[in-house]
Parts: sequence; C-alpha cells; structure tokens
Amino acid sequence: MAAVPSALSFAHSSILSTLPDSVWRGDQMGSCKVAGIASGHRALDRELPNGGWPPSVLIELLLANPGIGELRLLAPTLSQLTRAGKSVILLAPPHIPFAAALTELGIDLKYVLLIEADKPTDRIWAVEQALKSASFGALLCWLPQARADHLRRLQLAAAAGDGLTFVFRPREAREQSSPAPLRMVCEPAAAGRMSVEIIKRRGPVHAAPIFLPLAIPDVLIKPFARRAMAEPILPFSSHAVDRPALAATAARHRATLSA
Repeated sequence: MAAVPSALSFAHSSILSTLPDSVWRGDQMGSCKVAGIASGHRALDRELPNGGWPPSVLIELLLANPGIGELRLLAPTLSQLTRAGKSVILLAPPHIPFAAALTELGIDLKYVLLIEADKPTDRIWAVEQALKSASFGALLCWLPQARADHLRRLQLAAAAGDGLTFVFRPREAREQSSPAPLRMVCEPAAAGRMSVEIIKRRGPVHAAPIFLPLAIPDVLIKPFARRAMAEPILPFSSHAVDRPALAATAARHRATLSA
C-alpha cells in the first residue's frame, strides 16, 4: 500500500513535466526554458521566476510618477546587455535621459536608441515594430495610456522574440486587468531606495514590498551645470517613428540640440 502514493506522486510529476511553461502549480514559482536575465538586485531575483527578468513576455512596471528611478532600477540589466553588444530601445520617455548619468551607470550609449512618439496609437505601433526585431536586448516603453487590447497585442508580439520588454504605466493601472505575466508597483522610498511590490507573477502571491537600494550617479549629486554645457545631453542615436507627424517632432528636437 505504501508504494501507491509514491507511484501516484511519480506519475503526477511526470505529467507536470510535460506541460507548457505557461502552466505551473499555484504554490510554486513558474519557470521557462529560457533563463531569466539577472536584475542586479539579489533580493528581487529571488522573487522572480527563473531568478531574473523573464524574456519574451510583457513586464509591467507601475510607477507613482515617471522619473522616480526606473532607469536606475534597470541599469544593472541594461549595462549587462549593452556590454554584450545588444541594443536597448527607449520608446517615448517622458524626459530626455541624461547621457552622462547613463554612462556612469555602466550603460554603453552606442547601443541605446531613442524613439519619439507622441500619440498613444503611435506608441503602440512603434512598440510592435520594435518587437519584430530579433536583435534588441531590451525595450523600455512609457505608456501612460494603453487599453487592454493594446496590451494583449504587445504580449503576443513580445512572445515572438527573446528580448526583455518593459512597459511603464501609472500606478493607478494596478486596479485594471492586464495580460502581462509580471506586474510590479514601484515607488520611491527613503535613503535613495525604491519600493517594489510584485502584484502579479507566475508563482505564489508575494506578501510584502521589496526595498532596493539604487545607485545614484555622482553627476546627479555634484554640481554639473558646466559639464552639461560642455557635452551634448543626447549623444546616443535618436529616431522618430516613421510617420509624418513624428518626423516633424524629431526635426525640431535635432534643431534644438544643434542650436
């Protein structure tokens, strides 16, 4: 009689091993065939499936406000990707990133592309086009307005590639349903840290926020007015979406830089 439970347990494990990666037991962390990419924060990696950022899926970061440190949160990963020669695409950031700070965080600007898109529909279109490229390492997109059907399209597009896809949305969107397998609420915390609350993942419910220390580049601490005047703010490649209205926006931006 004692052998029966053992046999059933073996059969159960065998069945689970044949299921696709999108199926997992609710009390266990999900996994996938492709290894996760380390976030650079051990406390966070311990709570992520496969021990890192999952590729080929939509990763939704819900922000209290844009610019609270989302680039510094991702900097260790972006540094790793650009050092490996992989492109990082910044799509429609609310503010032009400060190049000197990105460089100090270890991000190689030769592999950073900036794409400007003003309208929500243009941003969705641009994200889909970027996801069709198999060569990018990470896509970071700021989507203050996105419908559920838009997110489903992006999740399907992300599944076709092997890069990381981060979508930044307002914190209020946490009450809305989303097809993104990984959702996190990010808020600034004391002593230069960031509070990260995992509200959705392929695994058990995460109980409490994780407080992560974020690197602060010296150039953001020390006076840098003279240094900023001596070098361009945006030395990495900047592109506009291939649509007439957005081409004009890019032209105005280039004229401002050259003035």
